[in-house]
Amino acid sequence: MTSQNRILIAEDDKGVRDAIRRALEQEGYDVTVAEDGSVALEISKNMAPDLYLLDVMMPNIDGLSVCKTLRQRGDTTPILVVTARHLVSDRVAGLDAGADDYLVKPFALEELLARVRALLRRGTIGESDGLLEAAGIRLDQGARKVSRNGNAIELTKTEFDLLELLMHNVGIVLTRETIYDLIWDYRFETNSKSLDVYIGYLRRKITVDDKSDPIHTVRGVGYCLRET
Repeated sequence: MTSQNRILIAEDDKGVRDAIRRALEQEGYDVTVAEDGSVALEISKNMAPDLYLLDVMMPNIDGLSVCKTLRQRGDTTPILVVTARHLVSDRVAGLDAGADDYLVKPFALEELLARVRALLRRGTIGESDGLLEAAGIRLDQGARKVSRNGNAIELTKTEFDLLELLMHNVGIVLTRETIYDLIWDYRFETNSKSLDVYIGYLRRKITVDDKSDPIHTVRGVGYCLRET
């Protein structure tokens, strides 16, 4: 059984909501449910969950709007969004809203649980709480803050973990399989484009003030962070 991590689920489909709640409770999580986004936001004012699990399509306030509101409040809690939309543009929209991961319906409960475990992990990629520096990027592992050439960069948990992994391995090409295993704790399908979406979004953020891109794509293999 897991420790009593608290999870807030916002899902308007009662059948899906109850199935997810039961699966999480069986794993030992403390689960609170909301039938739509507005209720979830109200609950969040008096609750400090360890993870939000949000359906995108909900009445009143949709899941992406909930994401944006939480991030505007300064809430950095990991967010997993669930949706029937499967296009890459939909994943990008989720990242733009502040989500950390994206799960497409229909999904296996085992995959949902794997993503929840991955998002709840803390400090397992790097062993120290020190500073990492490369390509003008300064990453504070303890404070979980990032800057480049003195300019602060706001990252979601997944983006931070990806950058941290790459900076721990400067000059080393990490295979796609290795990255999926270390960041998400499970295997994606071989043709999955999810990693490309996250890398692309991370690139956009770290090259806003410095146009040089330190993340190099090694086609057919994976990614590498190099000094530029």
